[in-house]
Amino acid sequence: MSPILGDPLTALDPLSAEGVYLGRKLQPLRAVRAFRRLVADKEDTTQVFEIMESLTGRSIPWGLRKLLRSPGGARLAYQRAELNEKLNDRAWLAQFEPGTVGAAYRAFMEAENLSAEGLAMQSRQVRAEIEAPNLYAWYSRRIRDIHDVWHVLTGYGRDALGEACVVSFSYAQTRSLGFLFIGLGAANEVKRAARSVPARRAVAQAWRNGRRARWLPAQDYEALFAEPLETARTRLGIRSPDVYTGIDPAVRAGLTLGG
Repeated sequence: MSPILGDPLTALDPLSAEGVYLGRKLQPLRAVRAFRRLVADKEDTTQVFEIMESLTGRSIPWGLRKLLRSPGGARLAYQRAELNEKLNDRAWLAQFEPGTVGAAYRAFMEAENLSAEGLAMQSRQVRAEIEAPNLYAWYSRRIRDIHDVWHVLTGYGRDALGEACVVSFSYAQTRSLGFLFIGLGAANEVKRAARSVPARRAVAQAWRNGRRARWLPAQDYEALFAEPLETARTRLGIRSPDVYTGIDPAVRAGLTLGG
């Protein structure tokens, strides 16, 4: 095993062979039960992490290998900077000028009354091992912590369809089946509640946009936050979510899972 990876992930999952972490066993029934609970209680967002935990599969070792092969990725992995610490630092966020990614993220989090630590706390309730001191867990935290940054970069809101779209984009980027399951499931629930809304088309476009964009997990987010938002979108190849934005904002705001 490469020394940069640290110890085998026996604390995170038993699936290892000759000291090489292979990933997690898929638990589709657990995912289905969690999604049903989420539909029944839209505020129970810990079920999202239950689904992700159930269907992570081999996406974490795949993503970490890709990161280590990416330009600058090995440096990021060596430094192991914790994005959660930066994203919760109000003084750090306050420095970014209007129009930048950092300013857009700051405004998004304030408008939605969110915090990066709130997301982290929910993930720990489902899997405490995500705080383990190894590189696989660090990469898992990185994917968790950039979720709301990807909302800002992609232009998808936090309504039910916006979440379905951003996780579909995330599936294309990370290969985590949990993102795919949530995206398709949420799109079907939205379509069932509002048949005139092109939910499935919006989700499909989000997946295509994720496939066409540069690989975002390898980005240096501290540097990215200082970039103008539109410049960053162009550089990263993030296309317009015009199917989603073509839906009246008032209609989008009223969309729910299953009505």
